Amino acid sequence: MKERKVVAEISVVPLGTGSASVSDYVAACIDVLEKSEHVTYQLTPMGTILEGPLDKILKITQEMHAVPFQRGATRVITTLKIDDRCDKVLTMKGKLEAVRSRRPEVKT
Repeated sequence: MKERKVVAEISVVPLGTGSASVSDYVAACIDVLEKSEHVTYQLTPMGTILEGPLDKILKITQEMHAVPFQRGATRVITTLKIDDRCDKVLTMKGKLEAVRSRRPEVKT
């Protein structure tokens, strides 16, 4: 049986960095995702959407959460939302298509 995937949204916010800009930290967190063979992702303006096995998502979340500390942040707030279904296959693309089928004018 194929391993069930989840769709999740993660946001890692470093605090205590001395700057209002966080793009360097976000870029470093994306490096963690680039090294993963089991999780696909889509960067958005306010967070990153992840798709993959739950155990891999949780491991990557821990790794991404550590990145700002490694770069000198004194506090990090990480938010993770997980969408997990056992009644059908769940994908980022499928979630978008479900909305588009009801509202074709919606741009994603």
